[in-house]
Amino acid sequence: MSDDVLSVIPTDPWWQPDRAAAERTAALVADLAFGLPGDMEAEIDTTWYEAPTVVDCGANLERIGCPRCTAPIDTEWWADLLESHSGDGFPTLAVEVPCCGAATSLDALDYDWPCGFARFEIAVWNPERDWFSNEDLAAVAGTLGHPVKQVRAHI
Repeated sequence: MSDDVLSVIPTDPWWQPDRAAAERTAALVADLAFGLPGDMEAEIDTTWYEAPTVVDCGANLERIGCPRCTAPIDTEWWADLLESHSGDGFPTLAVEVPCCGAATSLDALDYDWPCGFARFEIAVWNPERDWFSNEDLAAVAGTLGHPVKQVRAHI
């Protein structure tokens, strides 16, 4: 059986909240994840990482584009990169893209479904809703004390 995961991460891949803000925000995210089948409680994971870690969209990834030349980037290159950093995260997000050789940042690539990098993540497992609204994200950002974005994975 596959799972869907709706994650909220800070827009700055290096930023982490304090524990109190993280707990308040996880409680808010749980409240926002309404509509689960059978009125089940939402399964929420709150995770801190030592280094920026990819929060990807799993099987939802359709394409990756280069921010410099706009050419598509081979998903095999992406998969190899993820595999080589699966255990320890990314000490740097600097990368040379294979299409045109330009120096850029992994978080600047054009992912079709959203992906991101973070040292902090709140993940909701198997929510009924597809995405949080802009108003929901603003409330989450206000509680967390930092701007956020969302990633939805199918794994």
